[in-house]
Amino acid sequence: MPRLHILMVPKMNNSIPTLNPAVLAAALLAVCANLRSADAPITLKDAFKDHFLVGTAVNRSIVNGTSTRRAPELLRQDIALVKQQFSQLVAENDMKWALIHPQPGPDGYNFGPADALVEFGLSNNMELAGHTLVWHSQTPNWVFAGTNPPPTQADAAPSGPGRGFGRYTGPRASREELLERMRDHIHTVVGRYKGKVKVWDVVNEAISDSGPNILRNTLWLEIIGPDYIAKAFEYAHEADPDAMLRYNDYGLENPAKRRKLIALIQELQEQNVPVMAIGSQAHVNLSINFEIMDQALTEMATLGLPIHITELDLNAAEGGQRTFGAEITESAATTQGGLVSDADRRQAEAYAGIFRAFLKHSEQIEMVTFWGPNDANSWRARGTPLLFDGNSQPKHAFHAVMRVATGQEPNDP
Repeated sequence: MPRLHILMVPKMNNSIPTLNPAVLAAALLAVCANLRSADAPITLKDAFKDHFLVGTAVNRSIVNGTSTRRAPELLRQDIALVKQQFSQLVAENDMKWALIHPQPGPDGYNFGPADALVEFGLSNNMELAGHTLVWHSQTPNWVFAGTNPPPTQADAAPSGPGRGFGRYTGPRASREELLERMRDHIHTVVGRYKGKVKVWDVVNEAISDSGPNILRNTLWLEIIGPDYIAKAFEYAHEADPDAMLRYNDYGLENPAKRRKLIALIQELQEQNVPVMAIGSQAHVNLSINFEIMDQALTEMATLGLPIHITELDLNAAEGGQRTFGAEITESAATTQGGLVSDADRRQAEAYAGIFRAFLKHSEQIEMVTFWGPNDANSWRARGTPLLFDGNSQPKHAFHAVMRVATGQEPNDP
């Protein structure tokens, strides 16, 4: 405990000293501040442990401890940061179809990186989520290939599946062939990690960003039909009846897209599809605030499902200030133009606002997962979107979030 130095001031005509009230009050305040600082949690996972898990996405380098782009000392700091600050883990890429199942057939799987991630998480007492089983991007062309001729008129969908981010345009599989491939993939991947990976992003980003249609125009939709979503959840539930299965999407801070989400999930619920949680990616920017996030969470909560914040980051680049989104084909543009003016302060204020909303809705929110542990490991690194800088040092935004966790006002010291 810090020592309390009290100034003793002699009282006139009395040999017994008394205390100067103003000095005593200042000293007591200093002691209380020191005690509060000493007792306050210093990690995200401890600060919010009574409310929700705090997690991060990680890349292969952090899991394996080797990197061709990060200096060894910086990589060691990355790894230490993950272990210190977070209680939940997800692979940024290594469980996506193109990486875990690049070739057809039972020998076409590559489980090594995903196995390493699971072992890393379990050995560090971290909860694990799986990302992602069915997505319109980063899916190998063989998944959709077959003998049926493609449509005569090229589809104008803005993005689509492929080994990278292009759209497969060759002869197509039939509905039955594609369903069988989906079922085999989901049963194999979910079954392998049954009891270890307890949460899965079953279907990712199926909602359209604009126009009247609820669903994005993808090959999953074109070949199978709109019930591909229900089938994916059905297969995942077969593979692990105890796993929590979530639908995951971005831009749900946008009221129009949120209405589409609610319509989709309500329809699935009417069909008794085992959708068990809503994954809101929350790739946001400096225009986010408490009110926007509070309204989004309030409306999503009407579905009666737990809410998982799955891919949180807060882009401070000029190019990322137009919309809340994560369309993969447009990701480069979101970090163009340099940082906005006064980015650190504005980012800290924005993070504080959304975490206040998370705490308000903590009965619905079960986890908050950052999309990367620090700026250097972010897919939007030039937008410096996370709470820790490229050297794993806490930014103003980290301290703002921690003040929210401890109930301090935004301007408290």
